[in-house]
Amino acid sequence: MIQLEVIDRILYQVHPLERRNAKESHCLTCVSTLAQTNASPFLFHVTDRDILAEHLADKRSENTRRAYARDVKDFFVTVANQEPTPTLIGQFLSLERAAAISLVLKYKAILIERNLSEATVNRRLSALKSLVAFAQKVDRCQWSLEQVESEKVQSYRDTSGISLEAYRKLLSVPNRNTLAGRRNYAILRLLWENALRRNEISQTNVGDLDIEARTLQIFGKGKGTQAESISLSTATTEAIVDWVLARDPVPAPNAPLFVALDRAHYGHRLSGNAIYNLVVETATSAGITKHLSPHRCRHSAITAALNATNGNVREVQKLSRHARLETLMIYDDNRANAQGKVTNLLADLL
Repeated sequence: MIQLEVIDRILYQVHPLERRNAKESHCLTCVSTLAQTNASPFLFHVTDRDILAEHLADKRSENTRRAYARDVKDFFVTVANQEPTPTLIGQFLSLERAAAISLVLKYKAILIERNLSEATVNRRLSALKSLVAFAQKVDRCQWSLEQVESEKVQSYRDTSGISLEAYRKLLSVPNRNTLAGRRNYAILRLLWENALRRNEISQTNVGDLDIEARTLQIFGKGKGTQAESISLSTATTEAIVDWVLARDPVPAPNAPLFVALDRAHYGHRLSGNAIYNLVVETATSAGITKHLSPHRCRHSAITAALNATNGNVREVQKLSRHARLETLMIYDDNRANAQGKVTNLLADLL
C-alpha cells in the first residue's frame, strides 16, 4: 500500500505563506478521506493497462528503455515509496492536472535538494514527461507536464579532449603482439579517425566490415535500425583485420566485431562500459593526467579535424555525424577561444 503520509508531505508541506490554493485544499481533503478509507492516493480507479511497458516498447534503443525505466522508477519510489506498477501509474495519470503538476514540481525540488546535476534533473523529468506524453497519445491522460520547466544547462562546455601528441602516446600503449593489444589498438584508432561513440563500436559485427571497400556499417545515435556506412583509413582497416584474424577460431560474419577477453566474459560482445574502462586504463598507462573517456576521444578527434580543415564545420559534420550544425559551431568556438582573444586584446589596452 502506498504511504499516504509521503504523498501528503511532498504535496502539501510548503511554507505557510505559500500554501494552499483552493485546488490544493480540495486535493488534501481527498487524500485525508482516502487515508480514512485505506484507498489509493491517486484518486481514481483505472484498469491495469501497462502504459509504461507500452511506452518503453515504443523506444528502439535498449539503452533508452533502460534509462527511462530507471528514471520513472525513481519518481514513484520518491513520491509513493513503492516501485511503479500498472495500477499505480494509471492512478498517477488520472490525477487532476493541478495536483499532478504540483507533485512533479515537488519531486523536482527533491532532486535539486539531493544536489543532483542539472543534466540529471532534466533527464529524470524528461523520462516522466515522455511517459505522460505517450499516455496522452493513447487517451490515458488529459494533461501534460509542459509547464514543468527543465533546468538550464550549458551543453558541450569542454570539447577540447586531448592533443594530437597525447593521442599518439595513447596509441603507443597497446602491445600489438598480444590479442588484447590488437583489439585495443583497433578500437583506439576508430575512436580517433572516425570519432565513433562507444556504443557504435560495441554494436558492430564482423560482417559489418567491408575490407575491400574499406567501410564499416554502424548504427548511429538516434538512427534506430538504419545502418550507415563510414569510410575507414587503410591503417585502421588493417588494424581491425589484424585483430579479427588473430581470434581463434576466426569469427563468423554475425559475430561481434569486438569481444571481451577476460575469463568471465570471454567471447561476449564488448560492452560500452568495457570500452570506457579500456580507454581509462590505457590513458593511465600513457601518463595522461586529464580524465579521458571514449567521448573525450571523440571530442579530441572532432577538434583536431576542425583544426586540420581550418574550421570547415560542414566538412567535419560528415565525420561527427551531428544532426545539428549548431553543435559543431560550439566545438569550433571553443577551439578558436574567441573570448580569450578578446580578453588579451583588452589586457593590451591597459
